[in-house]
Amino acid sequence: MRDFSAVLFDLDGTLVDTAPDLAYALNSLLEEQGQPRLPYDLIRPVASNGAAGLLNLGFGISEGDTTFPLLRALLIAIYQDNISRGSKLFDGMEQVLTALEKANITWGIITNKPAFLTDPLLEALHLTHRAACIVSGDTTAYSKPHPAPMLHACEVIKHSAQECIYIGDAARDIEAGKNINMQTVAALYGYVGANDNPANWNADFSIEHPLDILKWI
Repeated sequence: MRDFSAVLFDLDGTLVDTAPDLAYALNSLLEEQGQPRLPYDLIRPVASNGAAGLLNLGFGISEGDTTFPLLRALLIAIYQDNISRGSKLFDGMEQVLTALEKANITWGIITNKPAFLTDPLLEALHLTHRAACIVSGDTTAYSKPHPAPMLHACEVIKHSAQECIYIGDAARDIEAGKNINMQTVAALYGYVGANDNPANWNADFSIEHPLDILKWI
């Protein structure tokens, strides 16, 4: 691994386990619409795919369907009201963040989650003032895997891409990091689906648990 001075995290499925609240929102909506609830283990792998992924799983619809806008609005409203009901840092992640801070290594967040959902979640988890940057899905004109959010984060934290590690649990995360020559780490403990093949993402490294990050600090 090259020397690094900053660690940047994806949010859902990498830094914070948000699947319990996303699953709650989807199952609540399914019940409201007279549909059966889905098992948590079925929802968890698509938790980082946003409303589109959840609605496709729950209702078999895509963004082009006429019912999509209404169901998306209803889903997001439920999620907003329950955004920190069960979400928490992944086990071991608090220890990692503390170790980074003690070592004077900058850490921040780059997520495709829109700011109106990202900000209250991080505030509830008391992470807002700890993160050196919070780049949401609508902070720049583009979202991952486009390089714009990554470049913006580098500008905010005043570190070059080559000085950064980016950790994520999806192919788009690794692609986004590689687009600007960041070192990339695949978080295999995250929301990796049965049809995903992290070996094909070509990440520089992979980890099975957040505490694996400590070996680099």
